Amino acid sequence: MAHNMFRRSYIINREISPFVKFLRKVTVRHGVSPRVSSFNVQSFRTKSDNSKDINSLFQPIPFRKQENNADDINIGEELSGEVKKDDLLKLLNQFYRRPEVRRAATENGLDQKLFHQAYISFRQFCLESEMLPADLHIVFSDLLQGAGHVDNIFPYFMKHAKEIFPHLECMDELRKISDLRLPANWYSEARGLQRKIIIHAGPTNSGKTHHALECFMMAKTGVYCGPLRLLANEVFKKTNDSGTPCDLVTGEERRFANPDKSPADHVACTVEMCSVTTPYDVAVLDEIQMIKDPQRGWAWTRVLLGICAKEVHLCGEGSAIDLIKKLMLDTGDEVEVRRYKRLTKLKYLNKAVERFENVFAGDCIVCFNKNDIFYVSKQLEKLGIENAVIYGGLPPGTKLAQAEKFNDPKHPCKVLVATDAIGMGLNLCIKRVIFYSLLKPNMNQEGEKEMDFISTSQALQIAGRAGRFGTAYETGEVTTFKAKDIPLLKEIVSNEISFIEQAGLHPTADQIELFAYHLPHATLTNLIDIFTTLCQLDSDSYFMCNMDDFKFLADLIEHVKLPLRVRYVFCCAPIPKKQPFVCTMFLKCARQFSRGEALTLDWICNQLGAPFSIPKSIADLVHLESIFDVLDMYLWLSYRFPDMFPDSEHVRDVQRELDLVIQEGVANITRLLLSSVSQIPASNVDNVDNVGAKTQTKQKLLLDEDEADNSDSAEKNKLTKAFVIAKNIQNEKIKGQTSGKLAKTLVREGLITTAELEELYKEWTRKQAIEGSVESTKSSRNQKNEPKKKR
Repeated sequence: MAHNMFRRSYIINREISPFVKFLRKVTVRHGVSPRVSSFNVQSFRTKSDNSKDINSLFQPIPFRKQENNADDINIGEELSGEVKKDDLLKLLNQFYRRPEVRRAATENGLDQKLFHQAYISFRQFCLESEMLPADLHIVFSDLLQGAGHVDNIFPYFMKHAKEIFPHLECMDELRKISDLRLPANWYSEARGLQRKIIIHAGPTNSGKTHHALECFMMAKTGVYCGPLRLLANEVFKKTNDSGTPCDLVTGEERRFANPDKSPADHVACTVEMCSVTTPYDVAVLDEIQMIKDPQRGWAWTRVLLGICAKEVHLCGEGSAIDLIKKLMLDTGDEVEVRRYKRLTKLKYLNKAVERFENVFAGDCIVCFNKNDIFYVSKQLEKLGIENAVIYGGLPPGTKLAQAEKFNDPKHPCKVLVATDAIGMGLNLCIKRVIFYSLLKPNMNQEGEKEMDFISTSQALQIAGRAGRFGTAYETGEVTTFKAKDIPLLKEIVSNEISFIEQAGLHPTADQIELFAYHLPHATLTNLIDIFTTLCQLDSDSYFMCNMDDFKFLADLIEHVKLPLRVRYVFCCAPIPKKQPFVCTMFLKCARQFSRGEALTLDWICNQLGAPFSIPKSIADLVHLESIFDVLDMYLWLSYRFPDMFPDSEHVRDVQRELDLVIQEGVANITRLLLSSVSQIPASNVDNVDNVGAKTQTKQKLLLDEDEADNSDSAEKNKLTKAFVIAKNIQNEKIKGQTSGKLAKTLVREGLITTAELEELYKEWTRKQAIEGSVESTKSSRNQKNEPKKKR
């Protein structure tokens, strides 16, 4: 018997998989015991307090039946005889029901769910394998003959569990990789410098960025980091115009100041593109309050902690001062605060605009959704008021063209209709800012879209655009379009700006690669979920940025064969996931890349339906904006994979031409709105991979975010969206509902107010009454004419 036990032990050790052996070598090399210790889910501090059970994220590696050669000898069966499958099943069920086995499994990292999954896989392995390992076969044979105890199966069960759940062998390593408690230690080059952090804090139009840029231009070497391409491009031009050669680096573009394309000593870049290994004398990090942004905050944290500069100038709100001081305690850097006051006066008016006839030259009407932008622009055009239009979906060149038209004193366009995209990146000569609404969609840290009133910070940022030092409108004014919003606006701006308490963090490609090394069968989305759930961070100072957009793209191309690093880079591309056509092209690019086929100019133009024509409707305009985003994606990827995206310069030429086409479309936006009234909204596309460029034009909704009822499509062809809403409200009231489902949804999401609902209902009722009157008149005429016809 002792001989048999020794032989079983030898076979177990001999048959341990090479992967498990390698993991043990790794853990020993890093000073971690190779023994699998008991794992209890700890309440690590993360953005969600780690309320999600970590074990629920691990998926078992599917069991694959191994085919044996006909010449193979079943050693176990030769030594101990045949084991019947029915008897074996009874034995395994007895093993599964034992409380002692469950306790032992828990001590080895298997909770109830994982234990059940491991048992099912182990049972399948035992029953479906044509030839069991010899030592396991002997154990089963002994147990069926009354020798030994059923618990003797446990070592073999755990061996199988560790093969289908690799994390059981490397949990300590995963914890080390995801330890984010001291992010300042990640940047050894920056820690080798004694940096001086200078905070330029103040409101809009206070000169804080101007003073920081003066230090930037006067330094021997410097880098400017901005949140937008427009800001980086503006600094790039201003620095070169002042006689200091400066390069431009964004995710989609590289421009050199020197003709020979040698790097200049100064760089203007978007914050994500900043190098944290290149030494500089001066670095400027603009809009530092965005360190709290749920999606992009990690980029500001990275530059703040890691930039290798003797002086780091931070520009933005004073709400970030306390957090920066706290973070700099870990880096040991000196902190200096310089506060600024607004250079021009800003008045908050007591009277609302109320009517479009009261809109004058120098006014900027701020809306928070595209529907309002189009509606306001159309109403102004009806009154003969030419207006410029700026919203986030427009290409940068179109935004600049619209801004220049509005700023030009010789141009007849004197009114601007814009979203909060004007808050950063554009120099505008605005006399009066008019808030058309105070409701704005926001994204919370869980990635959920919420409708809420704009924050004090947002209100001040937008309102501060009124009045600009050194222009004809030095004294700015702020009001609302609706009288009822005046008290609310004053209450919002009178509140103190909330202090920023946390800075964003984000897993790097290296960290995810290490996770994938230990969990080779996990998907990229699964790796991200495990990392963000398992990670340890100091929640007093940091939070984990939302990665829903990243995971959406990862799921979209999960079935495409790509190396992990390539897949990670693809998923970092700036893709608006709400646009099906852009997602379609993203998937096609990934497939083309996976086949090793270069994405040439001809290929991308064929996919996009080039050449492009001037848009004839809003749907056409929105589709052209999507095409512009696809070209942006191509350029972004071309700087990461130049061999596979070889025609970046030609694509940039195509993009410039498209920008001009879009500019012409925006210039005639009223005509586009009129031609879009009769368009029928198409249903949502279920399979984005089958959506083409031409069909997408027809399928685009006038409003991407609004959902309309798909019934009565023939009648909708004659009605505007407002009448469709009103009709649905009327139908709900006819059914006896005081507040229908659609009405509640519209009000809850801030798309419409209760008063506006009532107004739409009245308008619809008036229209129905008029149509009813016309129909009755026609009917009476027909009745009068019928006898005449009979005669």
